[in-house]
Amino acid sequence: MDLIANILSANDFSLDDFNPGKITQKIAERVKRNRLELNLSQSALATRSGVSLGSLKRFEQSAEISLKNLVMLAISLNSTQEFSSLFSGKQYKSIDELLTKNKAKTAKRGRRNV
Repeated sequence: MDLIANILSANDFSLDDFNPGKITQKIAERVKRNRLELNLSQSALATRSGVSLGSLKRFEQSAEISLKNLVMLAISLNSTQEFSSLFSGKQYKSIDELLTKNKAKTAKRGRRNV
């Protein structure tokens, strides 16, 4: 068991990385930390972002927020750069891998019953 723990910690791998609740909780904590670093109250950030105060409070407490409101908060906190890499596509390790991908037929729709 210690060997597995060492392998996982050595690779900085966490099962929380695959837990939607933990991911949203970490994002909410980062938003709150950024808000406090800018010395903004919840009310001030809500006004600045256009997100209702209730939505901001709920987000910081329970990590629940709409995507639109999250983006509005990110804009207000100058933290939109992270969104540019979200679902940006595969990163290729070599030119051969890229060329092989370009030769392959691009799917127009997903497969059923995968």
